[in-house]
Amino acid sequence: MPASLDAIKHSFLSSRLTACRTMLPRPSTAVLGHAGRQSAATAKESHRVLRSGLSAACREELITRNVAKLVEAPKVDTYEGQLWTLEQTLAFTLVARRDPLYAGFMLAVGLGLRRGEIVGLRWRDIDLDSRTVQIRKQRQRVRGEYYEDDTKNRRKRTLPLPLLCVAPLRWQRLRQEAMRVSAGADWHKSDLVFTTRTGRAIEGSNVLRSFHRLTAKAGIPRIRVHDARHGAATLLAAGNVHPRVAMEILGHSKISVTMDIYTHVPDTLKREAVAHMDRMLGPRRR
Repeated sequence: MPASLDAIKHSFLSSRLTACRTMLPRPSTAVLGHAGRQSAATAKESHRVLRSGLSAACREELITRNVAKLVEAPKVDTYEGQLWTLEQTLAFTLVARRDPLYAGFMLAVGLGLRRGEIVGLRWRDIDLDSRTVQIRKQRQRVRGEYYEDDTKNRRKRTLPLPLLCVAPLRWQRLRQEAMRVSAGADWHKSDLVFTTRTGRAIEGSNVLRSFHRLTAKAGIPRIRVHDARHGAATLLAAGNVHPRVAMEILGHSKISVTMDIYTHVPDTLKREAVAHMDRMLGPRRR
């Protein structure tokens, strides 16, 4: 009889632990992709995931207390990325024109797409006639394996395509069709916009390498692809685009993220904005 009670108790506890595990949200790629390094950002994200899962378990009365709430999350220093000036951005786009990833870089510069969103973009999400693009998915690498996931904030967004992105995308479609014909039976059908010569998905690391190579060729400061995204936000700020509109374009989860970028506009763009104000409100000759 005691053995039977022990078996029932063990089964009961196992079922409760399984229920708790199902309530733990999947760790973001920031946690999985940097496992082992345990930076402050990784520790903070791990704490967030654990706290969220234990809170869900408390609501379901699987546990009585969320001990993660007793631990203060580590503070993370804000990364101050470097931004290109308008002239440097133009220099990069001129050098990148003949690169296979030219259209992707224009999407990063013009719409602020993330690297994972660029490599995960599919043709069915692009309408070149109506000049729209739907950002639905991203491709991420976790522990050596690539997988397709929702966008960073689980938010799908439909954006108007700037003219500076339309022509490069048309060129990319023609280029990809030529590669398909050349590959023949070896072509891997995927509907991805950016692929290898055999139609397979490209790696985000290849995007970064090409980006840095073109940056060096243009003779401009080396930045991250994500900094180009911040540059797009800065250009929106300099163009007096409302923060709420910029938030939707960039796919930020909170308006505070957008406002943080808007309050860090470089001095050169501030001067341009003041000069524009002078032209509009300054004294006029009669």
